[in-house]
Amino acid sequence: MNALFQGAGITVFERGWLSSNNVLLTSGSAGETVLIDSGYASHAEQTVALVRNALRGRPLDRVVNTHLHSDHCGGNHALQQAFECAIDVPSGEVEKVDAWDEDALTYRATGQQCPRFRRTGSITPGDELVLGNSCWRVLAAPGHDPESVVLYEADLQLLISADALWANGFGVVFPEIVGEPGFDDVRRTLELLAGLRVRWVIPGHGAPFNDFEPAIARAFRRLEGLAADPAKHARHAAKVLMKFRLLEVQSCSVDDLNRWMDQVDYVGIMHAAHFARVNMQTWRTELLDELARSGALTIDGALVRNI
Repeated sequence: MNALFQGAGITVFERGWLSSNNVLLTSGSAGETVLIDSGYASHAEQTVALVRNALRGRPLDRVVNTHLHSDHCGGNHALQQAFECAIDVPSGEVEKVDAWDEDALTYRATGQQCPRFRRTGSITPGDELVLGNSCWRVLAAPGHDPESVVLYEADLQLLISADALWANGFGVVFPEIVGEPGFDDVRRTLELLAGLRVRWVIPGHGAPFNDFEPAIARAFRRLEGLAADPAKHARHAAKVLMKFRLLEVQSCSVDDLNRWMDQVDYVGIMHAAHFARVNMQTWRTELLDELARSGALTIDGALVRNI
């Protein structure tokens, strides 16, 4: 738990990379309590415990999701079961959630899980939301995800940036994986954020940081490199999906990992688009070896272990 913003009724739960960070917003003893993003399903029990401990007997009234990737909303169901809380999602995702279309929500395509939850409301870019002690502006932040939003508090000069901006870049640009434009959206989002007055950023992953302008510059440089070499971005994205799987299961056989990859649509799409000249099995072995050399995992005979 990060106590940096507690004087403003803001508590940051900095999570591991399997789960997104969660931001708890509270006001006076009778005010609404709100959690921004809820982490991954595998950590749902821990998420409920963190929130319950921080609220000290108060109920959680509302969950607000910045976007609906599984590592940001996988705890929604458990929180709704524990607290009977309302859940708001970005307005562009309403129909997908109400129909629970796991293809449109990309859970099948990424090989990840998200227990079904009940949406009770939505948020739209341009909205001004009173959450906790503060008024937050909802800003569209497409790129990493077409429907993603960020939250900005002008008086505090505080940005909850989700995966649109990290200390050293931003999240995988998933539209690019399926051949849809995404890099231009990332650029426009970064340009929008660069025009804000920001003292602190609470990212979707990693510790809060206050070197906003250098972080924006680093993100632009990363964008330039990836946009100039889409195959590099695809290779990175494939390794991210593999690492996420290992974060979830911690260890598995190489054969089990290969079988999982065979079922993940995004892996096949990236291979066909950028690496078809290389046999799929050879390509997967190359990715595993690269992850091992980077220290992200170990390969012990037929067993792969997360680090």
